[in-house]
Amino acid sequence: MSQSQISPVELFRRMCIIRYFEEAASRLYRDGELPGFIHLSLGQEGCAVGACAALRADDFITSTHRGHGHAIAKGADPVRMMAELAGKLNGYSKGRAGSMHIADVSVGMLGANGIVGQSAPLACGAAWTAQVRGSDQVAVAFFGEGASGAGPVHEAMNIAALWKLPVIFLCESNRFAELSPYSTHVPIENVALRAPAYGFQGMVVDGTNVMAVQDAVRTAVTHARAGFGPTLIEARTHRWHGHYEGDPQNYISKTEKDPGSRLDPLAHLIARADELDINREDLEAARLEAQSIIEHAIASIGESQAPGLTEMLEDVYA
Repeated sequence: MSQSQISPVELFRRMCIIRYFEEAASRLYRDGELPGFIHLSLGQEGCAVGACAALRADDFITSTHRGHGHAIAKGADPVRMMAELAGKLNGYSKGRAGSMHIADVSVGMLGANGIVGQSAPLACGAAWTAQVRGSDQVAVAFFGEGASGAGPVHEAMNIAALWKLPVIFLCESNRFAELSPYSTHVPIENVALRAPAYGFQGMVVDGTNVMAVQDAVRTAVTHARAGFGPTLIEARTHRWHGHYEGDPQNYISKTEKDPGSRLDPLAHLIARADELDINREDLEAARLEAQSIIEHAIASIGESQAPGLTEMLEDVYA
């Protein structure tokens, strides 16, 4: 099946995998079974899945500190991801990098990172390699509206416009940058309004509608592959959990902490089942398959080996 033919049921299955992975990560972290810090994207599944569904396997993505969904949507293995979060040897970085540095170059996922806004210049670098090699690959940079005001993002958009790089800047506008609401750090109604200042197109899309995200990114990808350069897409979405796991979220109201099904990308697709001629039994089968995949990933933690002292100096270079 080509990327342009991914069915709504498959989109739903991928969103469910992300949802169950992150719910499990939240629970395991709370129970003390996962070390370090964890930043979740619960509520934002439609952005990751919709965007990656519009890409080919050889296209690239760059991510943020909130990157589990992006990695899974691009094809990363949930077992290796869960092992990495748990600090196990069979994790993507042998348990050394943890949640904020998941990468799987084999599927075009060039890495999550903890530096705000760095996904944008990294994606430009990947897009430039495609341009120089004469391939028609594209790169998607995920970032939040907080990062939209960071210098590296502005610099990346500027150089992408100058060189007509095949890159899509995808801003997951989730209402908060760390603990600050949108209105305190973005002086315009929509981040997408910045695009014309750089000389390329910007658009706003409903991030809870996975198919709308897929359509918007597909349009931008077609534009980029044809040599016409970048696009900025602002996906309006909602981060359900705090900036980090354990964040008391004192800065938002009780209503915002419990947004309800109207802001749930999974519920949104279920509600459109009849309109899209989707068999609800197929959706349930997809949900159960996703649940089984994550249950296997959780079980694999106990079967995985933790690194020992002998591994301390491996893969370390001066």
